[in-house]
Amino acid sequence: MSRVLIRIVNWAHEFLADKIKEGQLAVDLTVGKGYDTLMLHRLVGETGQVVAFDIQSAALEGARRHLLEHGAVVRMWQAGAGKLPAAAGVDLIQAGHESLADYLSQAPQGIVANLGYLPGGDPQIITRPDSTLKALRQACHLLAPGGRLAVVIYTGHPGGAEEGRLVDEFFAALPAADFQVLQLKVSNRSEAPFLLVAEKRT
Repeated sequence: MSRVLIRIVNWAHEFLADKIKEGQLAVDLTVGKGYDTLMLHRLVGETGQVVAFDIQSAALEGARRHLLEHGAVVRMWQAGAGKLPAAAGVDLIQAGHESLADYLSQAPQGIVANLGYLPGGDPQIITRPDSTLKALRQACHLLAPGGRLAVVIYTGHPGGAEEGRLVDEFFAALPAADFQVLQLKVSNRSEAPFLLVAEKRT
């Protein structure tokens, strides 16, 4: 039971599953291995849409194969594609998550991000505070009323602690009249990832 308790990514999935329904739009800001993207696809079902971002072609290609193995309809896009049509399936975009607003034509019900670097990839290619905060500002603006933004922060790599501090400050500064904000962390392991969730009131 204790191993389950501290699986922060699982908690992020739980908080999103509580809000995302079949047929809705969801967004993955950091595709990585594609596990969050697949989770969102399962939540929105065959009639829903997932839009997912990553700057690394290897990550997107790996995620594409993973999604196809699970029966998803997958479309690949390059940066600068513009507003995407509303269509069932998964749209994988090779672009930074800070360009989120350039691609969405409707409000997502759920948005997820796992910050840091691609597991098994180049640890020098990491999410960075400037682009991450820009993406989070857009995410909060675009999120549908009642929708949730869930961000998992990893602090063990160089630059991770600073990004975590700034993202924590961003969530803490969200207006209480507009957002409910929750932090979930492992209190006796300072290096463990932690979770921030914001639910939009209006």
